[in-house]
Amino acid sequence: MSDQPAGPPGPIEHYALLSDLRTAALVDTSGSVDWLCLPRFDSPSCFSRLLGDGRDGHWQLVPDEPVREVRRRYRDNSLVLETEFHTDGGVVRLVDSMPPHEKNQHDPPCLVRMVEGVSGEVPMRLRWIVRFAYGDSVPWVRHVRQTDPEPDEYILAIAGPHTAVLRGDLLPQRVPNERAHELVFAVRAGQRRSWVMQWSSDHETIPPPMDPVQETQDSADFWREWTERIDYSGPHAAAVYRSLATLKALTYAPTGGIVAAPTTSLPEAFGGNRNWDYRYCWLRDATLVLLALDNFGCSAEAAAWRRWLVRAVAGDPAGVQIMYGVDGERHLLEWEVDWLAGYQGAQPVRVGNGAFRQQQLDVYGEVMDALHLARERGVAENADTWALQRGMLKHLATIWQQPDKGLWEVRGPDRHFTHSRVMVWVAFDRAVRAAEEDGLPGPVEHWRELRDEVHAEVLAKGWNPELGAFTQYYGGTTVDAATLLIPSVGFLPGDDERVRSTIRVVEQELRRGVLVDRYTTGEDTNEVDGLSGREGSFLACSFWLVDALALSGRRDEAVAMFDELVALANDVGLYAEEFDVHSGRFTGNFPQAFSHLALVNSAAVLYGGHTRGESSRRNGRGPR
Repeated sequence: MSDQPAGPPGPIEHYALLSDLRTAALVDTSGSVDWLCLPRFDSPSCFSRLLGDGRDGHWQLVPDEPVREVRRRYRDNSLVLETEFHTDGGVVRLVDSMPPHEKNQHDPPCLVRMVEGVSGEVPMRLRWIVRFAYGDSVPWVRHVRQTDPEPDEYILAIAGPHTAVLRGDLLPQRVPNERAHELVFAVRAGQRRSWVMQWSSDHETIPPPMDPVQETQDSADFWREWTERIDYSGPHAAAVYRSLATLKALTYAPTGGIVAAPTTSLPEAFGGNRNWDYRYCWLRDATLVLLALDNFGCSAEAAAWRRWLVRAVAGDPAGVQIMYGVDGERHLLEWEVDWLAGYQGAQPVRVGNGAFRQQQLDVYGEVMDALHLARERGVAENADTWALQRGMLKHLATIWQQPDKGLWEVRGPDRHFTHSRVMVWVAFDRAVRAAEEDGLPGPVEHWRELRDEVHAEVLAKGWNPELGAFTQYYGGTTVDAATLLIPSVGFLPGDDERVRSTIRVVEQELRRGVLVDRYTTGEDTNEVDGLSGREGSFLACSFWLVDALALSGRRDEAVAMFDELVALANDVGLYAEEFDVHSGRFTGNFPQAFSHLALVNSAAVLYGGHTRGESSRRNGRGPR
């Protein structure tokens, strides 16, 4: 075998993504499903090897002889994953999918796995270990054979509110002295063996059998039809298509919310404590999501995201959070899973995210920008949604001068972060534009005064003439990659000398080859974020530099950098949150929506599409 049954997980970049638009699974190059939460993205996991070892739950299908080569691909532009194992005895293909029941959302989640013989004869080993509740709950597992009302045979795993059912052409048997099931079999050229694992919340209601071949074909057809709607023909089309498909895969279909990542606690620094739960929906992603989806033809998903956004922030404007659950849940209480060892020893493993309570003023700008963009793209405003926005603006007018935690959700002291102040300007600027361009009612003179006041303040306090750059926070002497967004949001034009100078300083201080750090971190505790250890370079920030270079007139450099960043994807086109330049490995949660959003929007900046700071009307009142 190519992998020890109870061994630790492999590199993050060895994983591929499966999704049914409600939850997701990660499969590594050894054919092991190492992460799966059921029935939702943020539910407890039943396969948790990713954050421990094989004893914490996984499902592996792999040749039972040495593997000489592994080749993987997604079938066409779908999320049907094909992994070919080449051995001395022959070649087998593992086909994995999760049927995306977008329309019938009450269908039970399921994972379909098929092994196909391509050439020769290859011995295979199946190992199935289910551990509910993040590896803490060992289920009662039994083999069931029934004849009434129809013949059926399956393995049933039950623990509290969780039930898993495994059916297949061949079923694994209990391993003596282990809480595991295993099967050894051979596959010859032209043969196929299939398995389906389904979930149920009620052990007395067992999901009916499914046709794995038909389900796999239906999955491929769904994704093929969906990607045919994508309107992009520029360079690196495969990367843009894969990124858009990944954003779709991270969508919770019942509400339209998009999670930042399907994982928790994959470390930003190996062995460190920068481990966070990203299985939630961030308001900060709102504008970028709408831009990415709408620019390239995914208007239905853009509209669904807007509906989720309005629903999530509805209520008291003082209660607006930076993130919510996929159903709009507000309380994302953070706790530590102390029984899991963590990804390759990185602790703690966290569930929930305490940052949901933080004040981050930039989110008001993100929400106003997203809803303004939606209006420009033809999504009709109504009295309720505009009243909601006016309420947010009224509240922002009373708190905008306060310090906050900034977009990086620092766990150090509150500060006047420059990016947060820029986004406060965006909030009032979009309000003024709503009144001037769309005729929406409101105290436009007051908004205009506030907009101009914030703009003047940022220029006076966020700019450091000695450094020649906008700083991370007022009075600071260090830079932050977030200031690269200044031209993108329209705060200053890209050819403004202060923008160009800031880009040069960011390159000097934060650029690592083709990659860009968020801000300076080190081995000692960082006074800004309150954490120790150096993190990897942030992939989204790297794409932000591409945008800033292009908008400042350095297009050739932007194109060259974009080419190099695209090449950093793993073998199936996925990106994590960060990239560690020292080890050449992905770090952080995976796959990361922010990274894929940034790639798609850089493609729009370079090769067509609209940026967030420019007007783009589709409702008959202006040019597209």
